[in-house]
Amino acid sequence: MAGLGIRLEAGDRMILNGAGIHFLTAAQIRLTNRANFLFGRQIMPPEEATSPARLIYYALQTAYVGTPEEKMAALAEATYHITTFMQETTSVSARLILSEAMKAASEGNFYQALKIARRIIRHEDAVIGHASASTGDLNESEVG
Repeated sequence: MAGLGIRLEAGDRMILNGAGIHFLTAAQIRLTNRANFLFGRQIMPPEEATSPARLIYYALQTAYVGTPEEKMAALAEATYHITTFMQETTSVSARLILSEAMKAASEGNFYQALKIARRIIRHEDAVIGHASASTGDLNESEVG
């Protein structure tokens, strides 16, 4: 039988076509149809969406694996956060990454947009970490 095999440990979580799944025991599953899913560290809980880049990731995540009702609002939210980040940042590389994410999302390629959003999170973390180390404090307008 063809498909994608995934091994999950007890306690792992998965979102599959909008449904949250919590594995109580270890499991090996095979997806035989096309499905939108995230599992493990790919899933960002809402309480971790605490920075501009993480808000983008969370909105794109919802657009990718959310229910049909959630997808449109999540795409609008992602677009808002990406546009705002692009206007606020002074980083050319951040703008390029964000443009890639926006293009992928607008084409409905949300998994690709999520992969790109992870890059902007790393970028944001590097800038915040560097600025915090050198100034001891960081204003939100300095991000990026």
